Amino acid sequence: MTDSLLLAFALMLVLEGLLPFVAPHAWREAFRRLIEFSDGQIRFVGLTAMLVGLVLLSIF
Repeated sequence: MTDSLLLAFALMLVLEGLLPFVAPHAWREAFRRLIEFSDGQIRFVGLTAMLVGLVLLSIF
């Protein structure tokens, strides 16, 4: 179980680092737009990401 969690965490870090490495300007713009979101909008984005992740986990 620990190995799977570490593998998943490592894959998440690779995917999270991909956009800043490949397109730093687009990454910076995305964060600039996120700063303008309200707390409710940010929570909705987080909830949506979690739900999509859970659906993908249940499919695979």
